[in-house]
Amino acid sequence: GAAPAVAPVPAPAMAAGPSGSSRRLLLFLLLLPLLGLRGRGQGFGQTRFICTSVPLDGDMCAATAPGTGSAEELKSTVLQLRETVLQQKETIMNQKDTIRELTAKLGRCESQSVLETSPAEKGGGAGRKGGFSKNTMGDLSRSPAAETLSQLGQTLQSLKTRLENLEQFSRMNSSSQTNNLKDILQNKIDDLERQVLSRVNSLEEGKFNPKNESEERGKIESTLTSLHQRISDLEKGQKDNRPPDRFQLTFPLRTNYMYAKVKKSLPEMYAFSVCMWIKSSASPGMGTPFSYAVPGQANELVLIEWGNNPMEILINDKVAKLPFVINDGKWHHICVTWTTRDGVWEAYQDGTQTGNGENLAPYHPIKPQGVLVLGQEQDTLGGGFDATQAFMGELAHFNMWDRKLSPGEVYSLATCSSKALSGNVIAWAEANIDIYGGATKWTFEACRQLN
Repeated sequence: GAAPAVAPVPAPAMAAGPSGSSRRLLLFLLLLPLLGLRGRGQGFGQTRFICTSVPLDGDMCAATAPGTGSAEELKSTVLQLRETVLQQKETIMNQKDTIRELTAKLGRCESQSVLETSPAEKGGGAGRKGGFSKNTMGDLSRSPAAETLSQLGQTLQSLKTRLENLEQFSRMNSSSQTNNLKDILQNKIDDLERQVLSRVNSLEEGKFNPKNESEERGKIESTLTSLHQRISDLEKGQKDNRPPDRFQLTFPLRTNYMYAKVKKSLPEMYAFSVCMWIKSSASPGMGTPFSYAVPGQANELVLIEWGNNPMEILINDKVAKLPFVINDGKWHHICVTWTTRDGVWEAYQDGTQTGNGENLAPYHPIKPQGVLVLGQEQDTLGGGFDATQAFMGELAHFNMWDRKLSPGEVYSLATCSSKALSGNVIAWAEANIDIYGGATKWTFEACRQLN
């Protein structure tokens, strides 16, 4: 006969229940509400199911639980519950990406919180980088690994976008060599994505070994640099008609591996002028547009805006505050001139002198045979980069002279005049710049907008 109505109970309490097909049906109906509870869309914690056993040779759809309606209603309920379970499973799968994204954002928030409360910030005097020893501001390896992975992922996406932009060119120039190279690059990007995804999974499962973090990240960043260079080589096919100085560098992220290096070093200088176009909305502080280090002195010549401090020029660890207001997301032209005699300096923004001073490293010549880097502050010769001091924004027409420019010459540069001179020490040209870590080159448009 039929078993009495029961509420869902643990498996051991069913030992004396019906057997055969009827037992399987009863077990299925009992498990349905538990399966439904795994989702978030609907809860069945308060649902009560009335189950009826069916003879081995009976029709399952003909059985009717007392007081629950017809067999058709019961069948409809079973089908609805089954559909709900499937929907909840699909919802969980769809939310995995959201969970992963939130995890990365949480890592970035935690990293920012640590940086905002660092001892260097609390101790004051953070604006004067020269007063700190190597790495006092912390570097990226001390931040949560999730932050590094997020940055690597964004860099990969940037490279993928550039590769996709090459597809149209590849179709127009459909040589097998070009297409084969594009396929190789795409495969490398896919491999890198798998590596990053694997590391994300390791983090989520708590299996990540921090001892291997530096080595693994170094391998990925090395591959990124190589990949970026090969994509840049492909892009040159689309830019052959562009003047060699009409380009800009883009640094979309604060990292300790994205930078550009000037191939030429500086001579010994008793005066200089350095000018550039710059665009940034980074806050607080846009970072380090350029740094020049020599053996024994990492801060031989540095332009930096760090934290809530104004932009500063450092010469041999001596510092002067510059009256620039430029982190509004618009292009600005800036120049700084200096002479070793009495350490006299002048600052120009958009062609107009905005400040001047003296006694900045007086009678100290700028030393030769150093390393000039764009986008990072050097703590060691050519390295020791710190993500918190990295430049984030766009930079173009970086030129340097071994003399003080006149106000008229500065104005010509800021207005993109045809009379504007190129630097006689460092001239802005693609052939003079190597880029690393995913920093990108694009066509410079600011002067076209002015003319």
